[in-house]
Amino acid sequence: MKSTMEKPIVGLLFLSILSRSVSQIDMKGKAFIFPQESSTAYVSLIPQVVKPLQNFTLCLKAFTDLTRPYSIFSYNTRTKDNEILLFVEHIGEYMFYVGNSVAIFKAPTNLSDPAHICVNWESGSGIAEFWLNGKALGRKGLRKGYTVGGEAKIIIGQEQDSFGGHFDAKQSFVGEIWDVSLWDHVVPSEELLASCNNGNLINWRALIHEDNGYVVTKPKLWA
Repeated sequence: MKSTMEKPIVGLLFLSILSRSVSQIDMKGKAFIFPQESSTAYVSLIPQVVKPLQNFTLCLKAFTDLTRPYSIFSYNTRTKDNEILLFVEHIGEYMFYVGNSVAIFKAPTNLSDPAHICVNWESGSGIAEFWLNGKALGRKGLRKGYTVGGEAKIIIGQEQDSFGGHFDAKQSFVGEIWDVSLWDHVVPSEELLASCNNGNLINWRALIHEDNGYVVTKPKLWA
């Protein structure tokens, strides 16, 4: 049963959607391409439901040949940067932030291969679990007992240094991103691959988003 508080929140969300140039689309088989380095190209992802998070799972697929630092997924609230951030500092070094605290996961990589990334986090234990291309990179702890704020700007293609902006071209993503999904709970590892693109907060099959700058949507090249 839904609480009586959810209806106004959802209503405000869709009023906000109607007031901006956004679209909802089934992105199955498609990818967002960020063709060149910039401080203006990004995609804003709008969740199906706005709510604080004490648990979540984030999955996405990406390809880039960048060797400099870059942001993959940036979730900021008005009161805190890096509420959720997936950032690559060096090749094979994934920096995962919750509440501006970081856990680092390292893996050997092949620049010619796309990355299929899934990460779980639960507030009760503070445990983050990171998966790359179907292989676990282990578990680390951060922000035990924390709650991620719900009123957020969610952006792919840039790293937010303020709420919804202050981008640095030298941290921008150049490449392709697809199959982005976000859940408000921890998805069991045995279900991650099967439920890759149907998150209940961000659903690639019913994606509400807004493109900004030089971003192109094309059929994806990889499965």
